[in-house]
Formats: sequence, C-alpha cells, structure tokens
Amino acid sequence: MVVDAQQLDKEPGDGGRRRRLLLGLRARVTAAFALGALLLSVVLSVAAYGLVRENIVRQRESTATSQAFQNASQVRDGLRSADTPRIELIETLQNPGGGNPVLHHDDEWFASNQSKGRDQMPVELRDAVISDGATVRQRYTLDGETHYAIGVPIRAVGASYFEITSFGDVDAALNNLATALTAAAVLTTLAGAAIGTTGSRRVLRPLADVSAAAVAIAGGRLDTRLARNDDPDLGTLVASFNEMASALEERIERDARFASDVSHELRSPLTTLSASIEVLQGRREEMPARAQFALDLLVADVQRFSAMVEDLLEISRFDAGAAHLERDHVRIDELVRHAVATTGSDVAVRVDPTASSLTVEADKRRMVRVITNLLSNAEKYAGGASAVVVEHIDDEARIVVEDLGPGVGPTDRERIFDRFSRAASAAGHRGTSDGVGLGLALVKEHVQLHGGRVWVEERGDGQPGARFVVALPVTAAHGDDADQDLADVQARAGEPA
Repeated sequence: MVVDAQQLDKEPGDGGRRRRLLLGLRARVTAAFALGALLLSVVLSVAAYGLVRENIVRQRESTATSQAFQNASQVRDGLRSADTPRIELIETLQNPGGGNPVLHHDDEWFASNQSKGRDQMPVELRDAVISDGATVRQRYTLDGETHYAIGVPIRAVGASYFEITSFGDVDAALNNLATALTAAAVLTTLAGAAIGTTGSRRVLRPLADVSAAAVAIAGGRLDTRLARNDDPDLGTLVASFNEMASALEERIERDARFASDVSHELRSPLTTLSASIEVLQGRREEMPARAQFALDLLVADVQRFSAMVEDLLEISRFDAGAAHLERDHVRIDELVRHAVATTGSDVAVRVDPTASSLTVEADKRRMVRVITNLLSNAEKYAGGASAVVVEHIDDEARIVVEDLGPGVGPTDRERIFDRFSRAASAAGHRGTSDGVGLGLALVKEHVQLHGGRVWVEERGDGQPGARFVVALPVTAAHGDDADQDLADVQARAGEPA
C-alpha cells in the first residue's frame, strides 16, 4: 500500500496526537520567514525615510536661505534710501517659501507676523548675529513644530535681518511617509509569514508522509510503503524507510508463522495426551491416592496447556488476517446470559431497562469467547466477577464485567490488553496467576473485529474493583431478528448447552 498522507490524516486515532508546548518545525519556519521579512522591511523603511527626509529638509533649507539673502539685500537698499518706513519695508518682501521676515535696526525689532517675531527665535542665534556679526542658520522645535531660522548681519546700515520658516508641512509629509512605511512593513511581514507557511507545508510534506506511514505501520498496516520520490535528497530517505518497513513486516510475519507452526505442531501430541488422560481417568478409582493426585495435576496442566495452544492459534489467525466474522443479529441480553451460563458461574446479570431487547450484529462464537474470557480474567485475578451488566449508552450496547478485586492501576489500563501482559495491581494480586496473558488480548482483537471498543475503568459506585467495558454498535433497538437459536452458538463453539 502506498501512503497518501491526506487520507491517513482523516483516519480515527490520528486526531489524538498530543499538542506540544514548543513550536513545531513548520511554525518555526513560518516564524523565521516572518522575522526575516520584518527585519528587511524595517531596514529598508528606515533607509528610505532617512533619505527622503534628508533630501526634503535640505531642499527646503536651501530655498529658505537663498530667499533670506535676497530679502536681506532688498532691506539693505531700502534702509539706505530712508524713505520707506521699516515695517512697510519688510512687509513688501517676497516670501514664496512661507518665510516670516524680522528686522533689527537701531535697537528696535520689526516683524511682519507678530507670532513669528523676535521671541520665537533662539537667543543664541540672535546674539550671534547681532553681537558677533555672524551669519547663522539654525533648525529648532517650537511648540512641537520644526522651524528654520537664518540671521544675516547687514553691516552697511547697522541692521540685522532674520527670517523664520515653518517646516510644519515637511513634518506632516514625513509623518505620512512614516505611516505608509510602517503599514508596508506590517504587510511585508504578513506576506513573509504566508510564504513561510506555504513553503514549509510543501517542504515538510514528505516528512508528513513518513509520519503517516509510521502511524499506519504502528496500527498494524504492515504493507504501508512510501511512494517513490525522484528528489535526490528525499529518495534515500524514502528508500531507507521502505526497506525498514519491509524488514519489519518480514520479521513480524516470520514470528507469526513460527507461533502458528509451533501451535499446530503441539496440537497433535496434545490431542494424544488428552486422549490418554481420558483413559487414565476412566480407571482413576483403581489407582492409589498418590497416583490420583498426580493424575489430577496432570489433567489441570494439560487443560491449561490446551487453552494456551488454542489462544495462540486464535492469535495466529488474527496475525495472518484469517479471522473473519460470521455475523448474525443477536439480542445482547440473551447472548450475555448464555455466555455466563456456559461458564457455570452464578454471577448476577443485570440488564438495564433501556438495553432490553437491544440487537447487535455480531459473531456469536467470538462474543461468547469475549465474555467468558472477561469472567475468567475476573476469576483468576479478582476472586470472580461480582456482576455482569448490560447497558445502552448513546448508540452503543455495553457489556460490563465488574469485580471486587484490587482494580487496575491507571498506568496498566492500556497495557493490560497487550499480548503476554499481566498488569500488577496496587495490591499485587494481578500477575500472580498461572495465565499466560492472552485472554484480554484476544478480547481486544475480537471486539475490534466487530468495530467496537474495550477498556477497563474504576467502579463508579465507590467500591474497590474494576469494570471491564465492551462497547458494540447497536443495530436496532428491538430484536425482531434476534430470536436466533443460541444452540447455533453452542454448535459452533462446541460447548455444552
């Protein structure tokens, strides 16, 4: 079988993967792309903002300076003529760049705009021009707005000319530019994250296929293989994985064949041994007491050995894929009562009123085996079952075998259904029996073959012990077709009525 990762992702059980607190590889790749895009956009934005700001400010300063020198020359000529009042003289000056002229002459100050006069210029700038006779240019901030002031001494007439230009429009333009660059940086970062997500999904898809194939193999689909990949980097990985899967499949099949062959080989001498024991049992009363005791031990061991061989053969059929259901519509309450009766147990069977006449589609022989195995398990490890309950919950018919034993610890509740596994309880009772650990494994295999579930939990009534629950899908609420003769079960199972 060739893996389709998307198909396998939809299969039950895969959704139970645990989420890690640490970022996964895909998330880290996405974060790396987003961070790279953010850093690159920030660097480019800062560089663009600096260059634009420098060019705009320098151009405005150059224009304002040229205009101030021209106006200073015009003021000098006007003061020489002495015909024009000084306030009128500065009001006639050209100010295309928005400059505000200020004149200092004969210790008096004159300004065309009173809000842009002497007090709006830095003191050190005024002193440098008036006292030192230097031409000074200065950019400063006043009331949150950038201003540019230039002072020109006019020595020929003993005056000083100043011009104040507001750069508020430049600040507004630069703020708009900064907002646009910030928005561009955010969009670039989001675009980087999107590219990272798409790229990581494509790059990691082969690893997703490997993961899905591993999950499928772990779930028992040993024929799962990865599709051939022509990529030189991934081809080696795919080939190695497929070789590993083939070796694993071959190893498991070889072990299964070995167990099956051994079981078959043991069956013949075991049959002969059983027949011989029956002969000996027919003459048991003629034997001395010690021989009878030895015969009883031999009978018990042979019966246990026979049961183990039968369990191994049943397991081998599951491994070989030869286990098939012979489905019938069965009333679950009658099936449970019959299964309990075959064990000779006097355990009480309680049928919930809602579960009365429930019908399930099941292989009767296998379900009887499930119930008898659970009762046998309770007998071996918990002193016997205390009750068998039939319930109807949601769309499932549930068979519950309760006991009053030491219970099953949380860490053993999954492992107890593994082959050759016998959990150790808190009281240390489980695991001390002479069982081989195949009974519950067969229960799990049989139930799963029916599309059902099996688990063990604590008793809900506060009593010590365990509840083994088998859940099967309900076919119908009433067993119209359930009046099957359970003698069929006995005939298939070879069990007495």
